[in-house]
Amino acid sequence: MNKKFTYKERFSYFFDNTLAAGTVAIIGWLAIFSLLIVLFSTAVIVALNLKPIDADDMSFAEAFWQSFMRTLDPGTVAGDEGWPFRVLSIIVTIGGILILSTLIGTLTTGLEKKLSDLRKGRSKIIESDHTLILGWSPKIFTIINELIIANENQKSPRIVVLADRDKALMDDELRAYIKERKNTKIICRTGSTLDVNDLDVVDPHRAKSIIVLSPKNDFADISVIKTVLAITNSRQRRAGKYHIVAEIKDPKNLEAAHLVGRDEAIFVYSGQLIAQVTAQACRQSGLSVVYTELLDFQGDEIYFKAEPALVGKSYKEAIFAYPHSSVMGLLKGSGQVLLNPEMESVIEEGDEIIAIAEDDDTIVMSQQSFEVDKTALSTAQVQPHQQEKTLILGWSDKVASIVGELDKYVTPGSEVMIVDKDKELEVRCEPFVGELTNQQLRFFDGDITNRLTLERVDITAYDNLILLGDTDTGIQQADAKTLIALLHIRNISDESGITFNVVSEMFDQKNRELAEVTKADDYIVSDNLASLMLSQLSENAQLKKVFDQLFGAKGSEIYLKPATDYVQAGAEVNFYTILHAAAAKGQTALGYRRAADAYDVEKMYGVTVNPAKAALLTVDKADKVIVLAED
Repeated sequence: MNKKFTYKERFSYFFDNTLAAGTVAIIGWLAIFSLLIVLFSTAVIVALNLKPIDADDMSFAEAFWQSFMRTLDPGTVAGDEGWPFRVLSIIVTIGGILILSTLIGTLTTGLEKKLSDLRKGRSKIIESDHTLILGWSPKIFTIINELIIANENQKSPRIVVLADRDKALMDDELRAYIKERKNTKIICRTGSTLDVNDLDVVDPHRAKSIIVLSPKNDFADISVIKTVLAITNSRQRRAGKYHIVAEIKDPKNLEAAHLVGRDEAIFVYSGQLIAQVTAQACRQSGLSVVYTELLDFQGDEIYFKAEPALVGKSYKEAIFAYPHSSVMGLLKGSGQVLLNPEMESVIEEGDEIIAIAEDDDTIVMSQQSFEVDKTALSTAQVQPHQQEKTLILGWSDKVASIVGELDKYVTPGSEVMIVDKDKELEVRCEPFVGELTNQQLRFFDGDITNRLTLERVDITAYDNLILLGDTDTGIQQADAKTLIALLHIRNISDESGITFNVVSEMFDQKNRELAEVTKADDYIVSDNLASLMLSQLSENAQLKKVFDQLFGAKGSEIYLKPATDYVQAGAEVNFYTILHAAAAKGQTALGYRRAADAYDVEKMYGVTVNPAKAALLTVDKADKVIVLAED
């Protein structure tokens, strides 16, 4: 037989539940107790006709008011006369004191809890058109710094961060690394990027763009894919498409990621990006500076613009139409990106030009005529490509990708030497050796931190040097080996008078700062590249197709070619003349590099991207022209 609960037990249960509801419920009970005390006092005064000596009889309303005042102000009782009235007033006043003190304690506790919750970063944001960053990694500082620059011309921009970290800790780290926030406000919230309820706190459905960072664990890609899925499959998802940019570590997971993200998410495989840039930058001094200029938000960036006035005109006419912007390709109405298309390609309705400019409002056509100095054009024969020797010092899981990328660019008969203290080095390379068509692989078992090893392999005999770190030994140890080897290489360079084009891989930001020197030939490659690309893609998703072509071996890429291939050494020409000479070869000129300024950091190591076309420059035989070309 079921036991029947007493009214006392039921009331106790109800009372406990309401108290557990929090501060508001407690204040409600205090208000009820106060009302009961005042009503009890009022009833006694009216029933017993209690009043101060020589005072008139009190009505119910007056008795209620006098009792209410005594619950709020203990000093009121001091003026009472007549002991019966005084005793009742004292009882009411003591009850009021107890209730008021409890109320103050309750409010204090509630306020402290609210402040604690705010410090924990659990309160919901009320923002729209914000940039949302999900997750936390060292890349976040570069990304936020870049977004701050990109937001300079925006009104009240907001960056919201959600990560499974303490909010106070996130705020402290951001203050340490983000020195200047300008007009951008950064808001941090604590929570799991995989939890739908935590995601609702940062309102991804109103965000302008979403960046998903890869966590540091063995299931990083799974976490990224599940985060994208939690957004796109949310019951509260918005009607329009999301703009999501996410980072993937393992290429085997790209197919699954694309199935989840469909046309709403762009995935960046950072390992491939680093391999592509490493392979290209080690072969061309100064190319790293060009890439940095295009990937960061300082200086010039890549923009898209519809230009009705160019419809029906050729691509060649378009590259001469902008005195302060450099046209580099076309975005067709179908969505296809063409970098450095055929010069006679016709611009059609719905096409957009792809241009390098300081800002989108500086892409302005000019109707003024320009001059091309055809007498200064070069008649020299272009030198054929030579076989190249590349030296890779150290081992990394990117070796196969880097060697594979190099094989797409070098001429047949080229060579790659891999040096590391590993007797199984040749066995590690067996899976990809058979795929190489233009290079021969050689191996040397030695410690790259030992100068004697570097002297034995004769690093001065190599055209390209690549330093890699193996994170399996730990980030700090990998960076330490790279740094020591780099110091030996620089010392050998100083002693021999030979300048090496070195690309080094480092993982820790502080170690990169230690290793950096004022040389464009000495480039530190890292996950910072992925950070820059994630920032750019979060602002414009169309750039993904542009970057895929720029960094890939198919189609046109950026080259720094001898200026004497285009104009005569010693000639004083404007950039229109160089543009004309490059166009005659089926290439698009984007800038130049002055050899005299190659070591001047203030002058971007001599690199100028998107120069004013009418400005004159005197060409030195050692100068380079930056072009988009297929070879």
